[in-house]
Amino acid sequence: MVKASKDVRGRAVTLKDADAAKFVKAYAMHLKAQGHLQVPTWADLAKTGTQCELAPQDPDWFFTRVASVARQVYIRSGSGIGGLRKRYGGSYQKNCIRPHFQKAAGGPIRKALQALETLKVLEKKVDGGRQITAKGAQDMDRIAAGVVLDQ
Repeated sequence: MVKASKDVRGRAVTLKDADAAKFVKAYAMHLKAQGHLQVPTWADLAKTGTQCELAPQDPDWFFTRVASVARQVYIRSGSGIGGLRKRYGGSYQKNCIRPHFQKAAGGPIRKALQALETLKVLEKKVDGGRQITAKGAQDMDRIAAGVVLDQ
């Protein structure tokens, strides 16, 4: 059994205690180092939504998106592709028309969820959406503890 890491107040450290940006970066590095995550062949060409002009400049953007999606599902269990499309959407402005909200592309989010399911980090809920497995929560809490203790 893995011993839970404690913070200065003596309570167990979870993902919610860690800084979001630092955790996503650390978890993305963990997923890349693990080597089990299959990156789609189109990942270097795809935009993340119609509101974006260009594809992401970071060559490891898919690992970052997968880590971010895993964090979102951990925080809000039952999230599906539609909810995550809203979460990652942004402002879209074309020429002189006022900016409007535009949902993100569903393909990268769907592939991220499927990749996390193959790693046994997520599982489908019977009433829709996805939820974190016990193994996934344990792994994410361990990485979050490392992030919190490094601060």
